[in-house]
Amino acid sequence: MPPRITPLTDPAPAASSRRLAWLASDAEGAPLGSAYVRLFTDEGRRHLAELEIAVHAAERRRGVGGALLDAATTAARADGRRSLVAQAGTGSPGDLFLAARGFRRVLALTYARLPLPDLDLTQIDAVAERPHPGYALTHWDGVVPPALAAGFALSRRAMDDMPMEETDYGTVVWDVDRVVAVAEAVLKRGEALHTVAVLDRTDGSVVGFSELVVPGDGRGDAQHYGTGVLPEHRGHGLGLWMKAESIRLARERYPELSGLLTDTADSNAPMLAINDALGYLPTHRAVEYQRDL
Repeated sequence: MPPRITPLTDPAPAASSRRLAWLASDAEGAPLGSAYVRLFTDEGRRHLAELEIAVHAAERRRGVGGALLDAATTAARADGRRSLVAQAGTGSPGDLFLAARGFRRVLALTYARLPLPDLDLTQIDAVAERPHPGYALTHWDGVVPPALAAGFALSRRAMDDMPMEETDYGTVVWDVDRVVAVAEAVLKRGEALHTVAVLDRTDGSVVGFSELVVPGDGRGDAQHYGTGVLPEHRGHGLGLWMKAESIRLARERYPELSGLLTDTADSNAPMLAINDALGYLPTHRAVEYQRDL
């Protein structure tokens, strides 16, 4: 008997997206799996939908995932979406499922972790304290200070050419309202957002940034968000400089923090080299899939 697919309501739309959800259940109402589709609503990504499917291990290969996928695909197509993307761990059941369901691999990712308790801060300090003529480091907690807000929003274009290989990701359009909204969303979740930035000493403009999100209790693992340097300022070691400073600040301010997590496209050789130089250790790999709708 095919599973029953029930649409659900997501009570908390985000500032730049909304989610659709479905629950798969058997004839007695027992849950078998779920699916979510994130429909981006911001300029530059209104063509894109992002899929998550989870099926209980005991219920796989019984049509549950396929039924959920059909519901999600139909909804994304009806909403006028051009591309449906999903991510799965390399070699996982999700990896095999997406490959067999008409998705194509468009991006490979490496996830890595920096263990903090035994970290040799001497090396990190040496990198963070190395002078970079013409540039200065700054940092802030939470929402960007008003004096830097406009420049920080402009610096976000540093991510526009981030290697995404064949992914139809689009372009995120940043302004002051958006950078403030993102920071406020992190704080509302009860987490802490810390940003390290590089300023051009000639005019005080923001030319690079590195963001870190820390759990509210200061324990467990923190997550790196974006790290980027404007194209015209690359080649000076600014990315390594910022990330080292971010590590140093995290270690000093959160002594019970266990590690820092990051993920990087396999085609992003400069960032992979930065992570390697700072001691990040690969933990697993994932694949981004895409279905053209």
